[in-house]
Amino acid sequence: MKDNNEINSSRRDLLKGLTTAAVAGAVVAGTKAASASETVDIKQESVKKTGYRETQHVRDYYDSL
Repeated sequence: MKDNNEINSSRRDLLKGLTTAAVAGAVVAGTKAASASETVDIKQESVKKTGYRETQHVRDYYDSL
């Protein structure tokens, strides 16, 4: 058996490093998701309207009814 006086800490260091990397990755992913949701807001004025528009010839038609 191994001598109990010699403790190999490399396994513990590896597990600590993996845990730290996982937590850091989650924080970065959360930060990117939060910043992406903030930049999604688009001003309605800058969006070209492609729906129904009441132009002069449409108003003339409505007046004729």
